[in-house]
Amino acid sequence: MVRQLWLQRIRQKLSPHKRFEHSFFLDDHDFRFEAARERVRADRNGSPLAILFIELPADCATRRDLVFLARVLRRRLRITDTSGIVGERRIGVLLPDTPKAGAWKVASDICDAYPVGHGRPSCEVCIYPDETSTPVDSQRQSGVQPVGSGSIHFESLFASPTPFVKRAVDVVGAAVGLVIAAPLLAVLGILIKGTSRGPVFFAQEREGLGGRRFRIFKLRTMTHNAHDSQRALRQFSQQDGPAFKMVHDPRTTWVGRVLRKTSLDELPQLWNVLKGDMSLVGPRPLPVEESQQCAPWQRQRLSVAPGMTCVWQVYGRSTVSFTQWMRMDLEYLRRRSLAYDLHLLL
Repeated sequence: MVRQLWLQRIRQKLSPHKRFEHSFFLDDHDFRFEAARERVRADRNGSPLAILFIELPADCATRRDLVFLARVLRRRLRITDTSGIVGERRIGVLLPDTPKAGAWKVASDICDAYPVGHGRPSCEVCIYPDETSTPVDSQRQSGVQPVGSGSIHFESLFASPTPFVKRAVDVVGAAVGLVIAAPLLAVLGILIKGTSRGPVFFAQEREGLGGRRFRIFKLRTMTHNAHDSQRALRQFSQQDGPAFKMVHDPRTTWVGRVLRKTSLDELPQLWNVLKGDMSLVGPRPLPVEESQQCAPWQRQRLSVAPGMTCVWQVYGRSTVSFTQWMRMDLEYLRRRSLAYDLHLLL
């Protein structure tokens, strides 16, 4: 017993840095969980949430350097602030109820603890819900080295990687689907090209997992350059909120009306699934402009990969309000599982 106590004291003396580091910084998973919880709190009370990202130089990211940074943060942060490791060399600091100026003041104070030169960490600030990370010249003059404007997308903190089994089902399902659909796509392509001017496929930029933008592919259902006249038709949209949906859209061709009614225009998105931009099941991706107009709580839908079909498309397509649509997407986030995905596909 005496020998065990003696060995324990020796270990404590030999590895205080390791104990200090692990007790102060949350790991990547736990930090993202705390960030998600603070996000919900900010949605409820409308208070700002700042996240300060600190990146150590590649040759100054040893355990000793982390211990020093932890000591600096412990002296500077409030008891309500949380710090954790994000990625390989980044440290994230959650600053609840803190505006941008306050977050940059914290960054400045932290950098002041380092001598001017190469060893100073780089900093970036993200503000939720209204602002994105925008380092400014005044911070550069005060000794804070910015990481770079917009290098961290706020939604990426809450992005859940697609489980291996779900991704395997997506790849197999999309590959088989494309093989089976190839003859049909060829026939539909001939119909589209022969009945209206313009390309067979329509590509549009949309927001996906973590806010990452990608190009979605569909069979063209409208006249050429139909997007140019959407603003003039906005007042006739049957869908409230930022989304635009019009049942009897004058821009839709007769072939397009059949494709939309049968959802055959969505078949090219199997290629998006195969590439990894989308999943077979997940919240429908919105065009970038419409997605960025969503309320902060609605943008939680970006925490999972978008899909070809989901709760809204199965149960409430074109019959529910935009708010109900978003709540259906969040319901999918809570119930997401392989069995639920198969249920929605069937």
